[in-house]
Amino acid sequence: MKARILIVDDEDIVLRSCTRILAGDPYEVESVLDPWEALRRIDENGYDIVVLDIMMPHIDGLQVLQHVKERHPEVDVIMMTGLSQVQTAVQAMKLGAFDYLPKPFDPDELKMVVDRAIERQRLLRENRVLKSEAGARYRFENIVGASAQMQSVYRLIAQCAPTHCTVMVTGESGTGKEMVARAIHYNSLRKDGPFVAVDCNTLSEHLLESELFGHVKGAFTGAVAHKRGMFELAHNGTLFLDELGNIPLSTQAKLLRVLQEHEFKAVGDTRTQATNVRIVAATNADLKAMVAAGSFREDLYYRINVFPIQVPPLRERRDDIPALAFHFLKAFCEELGRPVPRISDGAMSLLVNHAWPGNVRELQNAIQRAAILASDEMIRQAHLAGILDSAPKSELEVPRTAEELKHIKKIAREKSVEDIEKLFVQETLKRNVWNVTRSAEAAGMQRANFQALMKKHNIRVRDTEARAGEEQPE
Repeated sequence: MKARILIVDDEDIVLRSCTRILAGDPYEVESVLDPWEALRRIDENGYDIVVLDIMMPHIDGLQVLQHVKERHPEVDVIMMTGLSQVQTAVQAMKLGAFDYLPKPFDPDELKMVVDRAIERQRLLRENRVLKSEAGARYRFENIVGASAQMQSVYRLIAQCAPTHCTVMVTGESGTGKEMVARAIHYNSLRKDGPFVAVDCNTLSEHLLESELFGHVKGAFTGAVAHKRGMFELAHNGTLFLDELGNIPLSTQAKLLRVLQEHEFKAVGDTRTQATNVRIVAATNADLKAMVAAGSFREDLYYRINVFPIQVPPLRERRDDIPALAFHFLKAFCEELGRPVPRISDGAMSLLVNHAWPGNVRELQNAIQRAAILASDEMIRQAHLAGILDSAPKSELEVPRTAEELKHIKKIAREKSVEDIEKLFVQETLKRNVWNVTRSAEAAGMQRANFQALMKKHNIRVRDTEARAGEEQPE
């Protein structure tokens, strides 16, 4: 689709020249001498870009610009000005003009500024589409689950989303806390602003502070340039703080100040910056117990825990498992362009009766692996062998082909390796008092690689009260 451009100038020679420069692909160009006629055309026909002279009889370009930006803010206006009118052109920019061109200008200059305006509009359209798709994806009614527990979650999302209140989402790892946070954002008054997520579990104290508040050049060794923090990036939007319980006490104090004063300082900076963000936090830790133990600030707890939402574990809403399984299966197969297989009664029985310690995330992974292994149009019990720890071997369907037998043997070997990996990580952490850095060093691994194994097997240093109590600061 060609970009529609209207050129407005009281000099016919300027109109002919600009039309000749812009005529043809990818533009559809019209021109008009009378600014009143220009206003009528803009209101009736609609244009992408208006190229507008400032000095015209009866009504000047600034008045036309103001009219266009008030009624058609999506239209980009490029002002043309004589050399003596540069100050007026600056005023036009303040009124919303996209850019200005001092006369006389080269053909390439006009083409370049028009191309920039068209590219900007293309990016804005794409951004609107992406936001619309994201909003549709995270409408709370699209979160899968019809159980009574999830209906309660939906009601809480609907109640808090239109407000600006701080929300605390709690629940076990893998229950979908971030999905709830995104649903709150995309159903809120801030849905057109950014949604910025920070995983507080993966960063050291120093890096977390820099990630949240940013830093200035030279603030510390390695700070070779200014970095914007998440509070700045999330301005007018939502900041999602995942695994809030892992924030160190020193950073908790600074976070409390931001919530109270709505301002912060970047690391190494003396200037204070204002911020307008909504906080949605999530944790699988017992923050009340942490407050009692002195590892979480009581004042921050009450500042954060304004509107609590508890996401139930999957084992407490087993009625939702069939719908979730079909949802994940359909999405995965559509992504690969494959037909969606059915799930046998035996396989569904295994899914419904599994304990799901990894919750919804574990179910999603199990469905994806089973879909890959299924060679026909049916996911059977055999395809879940080795995936679900609770699948009794005696209850598994007997493989019907040599290919299915081969698959089951391969999965069993992989499962044995994964069991050893998981025990290795758990025992190493236990020997080193659940300190990740010391555990990685003791294992002869880089911290990032050791953390990757922890993430793979869903091992967190605060997964139990005992571990939380034993963990020492790094």
